[in-house]
Amino acid sequence: MGSRSLNHMIFAGVYPHYINKAEKKNRTKAEVDEIICWLTGYTLENLQNQIDTKIDFETFFEQAPQLNKNASKITGVICGYRIEEIEDPLMKKVRYLDKLIDELAKGKAMEKILRK
Repeated sequence: MGSRSLNHMIFAGVYPHYINKAEKKNRTKAEVDEIICWLTGYTLENLQNQIDTKIDFETFFEQAPQLNKNASKITGVICGYRIEEIEDPLMKKVRYLDKLIDELAKGKAMEKILRK
């Protein structure tokens, strides 16, 4: 999936899938929200506002208060892509989020997911 298609993908349309993936593995919506807020700098209130306004991924990340300074510590392969090798900035941010949700679903401790 190129970033061109990501530009128009609505964050609110994908968000329930993140929650579903986590809940299938006995994790919670609160943990998903914590991960998203950690990565983007959004507050829970601002995150909900972004979901309610149905913005696309590009706008979601453009309006994010600040990408977490430890985001570069998110490495590995997700959806067939090695995160460290992704050059497109939007695609990299989306894959960071995908990787964090994947780690949550795989039972990793929140402390490790949040790179503490």
